[in-house]
Amino acid sequence: MCKFKPVTKQDGGKLRKYYQNCQYGLCEYSVGTKLMWRSVWKYAWAEIAGCLVVRCEDGDRWIFDYPVPGPEGDEDAALDAIEAYCLENGVTPVISVVPECRAARLLARYPYVRVSDIRTWRDYVYYREDLQLFAGRRYSGQRNHIKKFRSRWPDAEFRRLTAADGEVIERFWQDYAAEFPKGDNAKARDELALSKKMLRMAGKPWFLAGGMFDGDRLVALSLAEKCGDTLIIHIEKALYSYTGVYPAMVQAFATAFGDGCRWINREDDAADRGLRTSKLQYGPARLAPKYCFEPQNELLRHVAAIPELKTERLTLSALTEADIPAYNALVLDGERNRWWGYDDVGGLGGPVEERSFFDVAKRDFENRQAVNFAVRLDGKLIGEAVLYRFDCRGGAELGCRIDSAYAGNGYGTEAFAAVADWGLYKVHLTRVVAKCFRENQASYKMLSSCMRKSGEDGAFFYFEKLV
Repeated sequence: MCKFKPVTKQDGGKLRKYYQNCQYGLCEYSVGTKLMWRSVWKYAWAEIAGCLVVRCEDGDRWIFDYPVPGPEGDEDAALDAIEAYCLENGVTPVISVVPECRAARLLARYPYVRVSDIRTWRDYVYYREDLQLFAGRRYSGQRNHIKKFRSRWPDAEFRRLTAADGEVIERFWQDYAAEFPKGDNAKARDELALSKKMLRMAGKPWFLAGGMFDGDRLVALSLAEKCGDTLIIHIEKALYSYTGVYPAMVQAFATAFGDGCRWINREDDAADRGLRTSKLQYGPARLAPKYCFEPQNELLRHVAAIPELKTERLTLSALTEADIPAYNALVLDGERNRWWGYDDVGGLGGPVEERSFFDVAKRDFENRQAVNFAVRLDGKLIGEAVLYRFDCRGGAELGCRIDSAYAGNGYGTEAFAAVADWGLYKVHLTRVVAKCFRENQASYKMLSSCMRKSGEDGAFFYFEKLV
């Protein structure tokens, strides 16, 4: 099981060992983004299969960054772990801010998946030489602005910022607040507050910070981070009263810190019209997409209602309210269910009521997380077969239990085989799996008769059926 822990300032060095060589080129794959926005997105992280995996919270759902491998990292194993973690917690895995270089891998991984690429998420990525030189006709505007800035403030100079510059940075924020044109914009105020916190970490070894000075006065500043061959600019702020200081700062920063980088990423525009206009004027080489992959299981795509299945002796169909007494007796038979492998009562998270188990089964199907078939003999419920744990990669797990009064007659094998075939040939699964406790010889015999043994461990024998 994955063990995620919240991102803190103390984790910067551990995250950095993955991000420093990461070639995804997106701002999310950086220490700065994780630290700056951790209170908003509630970032948590784990090291899995030699990869960094980051989870964030978007409302009531979890979203995962694409795994960032270390030297011995196994991306597929990390993705397997994410999917298993989501299955254990009853949620669908969502992999987001996926770089273009990894999109094909996920398309091949998931048979059914909803993919989005939102325009406002895209990062503005520039050739480092373009921002360093501003060469060519398309940059004539930037060069003119820089010329005006230099003519009015000829002694202005760019300098690195370190932890020793705390006071001068604080004075900059005071000056900036006096000129800040978006004081009534809550989103902009929040971003500014986060920027101030980040500049307090200017002395951290993974950050590059610099500022434009007019004498002793700081009039523009920027904070960035090198990740692979990309210089990611986390913060750019300047006093608007210094005409032309923004392009002058951009150029000076690229010159000071761009060595060894091919790209400069100035992050997204947050759907701000002014920011978008400005970033486009600097001539990005590309707007880097960030794909969001939302895998879907076969139930969602192919099953609108629980069907009726017929075997030689049995009928399998949806549970009804009339089944509630018999279904409760089946679920609450502790002696019979000691090999079931799941605590139905504990899983409720509350007191057992008459409709509790029926409502869980109904809700699981409504959410397309499971299909509970009532196993009927001459119309009477004598057991259930449950197809569940859909892994969004063509697989699902099958379980079956029969009332003790009807045990030993092959009903379990008959029901199990019927649901397995339905899953493989009607729901378009490619793999149905099952397991039984090593001590449960009856289940072992039943599973061996209709599935292939695929492995074992200290607790279980494992089986599968493939198409």
